[in-house]
Amino acid sequence: MAKKLLFVVNEAIFFLSHRLPLAEAARRKGYDVHIATTEGTGVQKIKDLKFTHHLLPLSRSGRNPIKEIVLIISILNLFRKLQPDLVHLVTIKPVLYGGIAARLTKINGVISAISGMGFLFVERAGGLKLYLLRNMVLFLYRFAMGHPNQKVIFQNSSDANTLVTSGYVKKNKTCLIRGSGVTLENYHFVPEPSGIPVVVMASRLLSDKGVNEFVDAARILRSRSVNARFMLIGTPDPGNPESVTESLVNEWQAEGVIEYLGFQSDIANIFSKSHIITLPSYREGLPKVLIEAAACGRAVVTTDTPGCRDAIEPNVTGLLVPPRDAKALAEAINCLINDTRLRERMGKAGRSLAEREFGINKVVTAHLDIYNELAMKKNI
Repeated sequence: MAKKLLFVVNEAIFFLSHRLPLAEAARRKGYDVHIATTEGTGVQKIKDLKFTHHLLPLSRSGRNPIKEIVLIISILNLFRKLQPDLVHLVTIKPVLYGGIAARLTKINGVISAISGMGFLFVERAGGLKLYLLRNMVLFLYRFAMGHPNQKVIFQNSSDANTLVTSGYVKKNKTCLIRGSGVTLENYHFVPEPSGIPVVVMASRLLSDKGVNEFVDAARILRSRSVNARFMLIGTPDPGNPESVTESLVNEWQAEGVIEYLGFQSDIANIFSKSHIITLPSYREGLPKVLIEAAACGRAVVTTDTPGCRDAIEPNVTGLLVPPRDAKALAEAINCLINDTRLRERMGKAGRSLAEREFGINKVVTAHLDIYNELAMKKNI
C-alpha cells in the first residue's frame, strides 16, 4: 500500500509556488500525496492536478483565540481521519499546530519546514505584548519539535542556531536546505536590456520586507536626479500586521516615486526586462525572489540579515546593506546603476550560483531522501 504524505500549508497559492515540484516528485516515487490548506486562490488548481485536497480554517493573523482552538481541533481531526504516514508542515502555524497534533495522534514521521522565523523574531522593540507572544510561540515550538521521528528543515543557519541554542530543537534533528529551489529552465539568463536602468522589488507588501526603505531609497535617488525606474511588485497582505495599506501604495504611485505593478505571475519575464533586483528585508528564511534573480542573471541589493545574506555571495553576486537603512540602500543601488560592468559581472556570477545551489532537482532530491529516512523508521 502506498504511504500517505500530507502537506499542511497556510495557502494553496504558496503550496503551488514553493512546494508543487516536490509533491509531484513524491507522487512519482509512489506516495499518496494529500494537501491541506485554507480556502482561496489555488485550491482548484491543486484539485485539477489530481491531488487530494483538504480544507482547514487557517488564518495567519491568529488574533482570535477561539478560531485558533478550532484550527488545532481541525488539524487533530484530519490527522486522526487520514492517518498519514508522513506530514510535511510548512510555515509557522502548520509547524506549531501540526507538530503538536502529530505527537498527540502518533503520526509516524514529521517534516517541519522553517521558512523564516516570522515578524515575532525580527529584532526590534516590541513591548510586553510582543515579548509574551514571542515566548509563548517558543514554548509551543519546544513541544512541536519533540516528535521522536522528525526532521526540521531550515533554510539558513541563523534560524537553526536560534532554535538549537535556545534548546527548542535538537541539533541532530536539523537539516539545512537552501530554499525551495527553482526550475532553471524557466529562468533564462538574457543580457540586460538597453535604456533607463530598472530597479525591481518583488515581495509581499510588508514593512518587514523593507518596502518603506525601498520607496525612501527611490525618493533619495530621484532627488539627486538619478535616471532610473523603480518598480514595486506584489500585493498588500491584510492577514499580516506588518502589511502596508493599498491606499499608501496608491499614494506612492501618485507621487511618481515608484511604478506599482501589483501581482505578477511571470516574474522571470519581469526580471529579464530589469537591471537590478532588491529585497531590503529585515529577516527571511531564504527568499525565493533572490534565487529567481540569480537564475535570471541579475545583480542583487539586499540586507545583511539572516536568509537574505544566505541567498547571495556578497560582493560577487550582489551587495549587502544594513536593514532599515534607506540611505545605504540608495547608495548601493546607485553604485550598480552607475557601473554596468559590475552589474553584468554579478549577474553572471548569480546564474552560476543558481546552477550550483538552487536548482529544483537538488532541492527535491534532498527532501525525498528525508521522506525515505523517516518512512523507514517507526515512531517509538
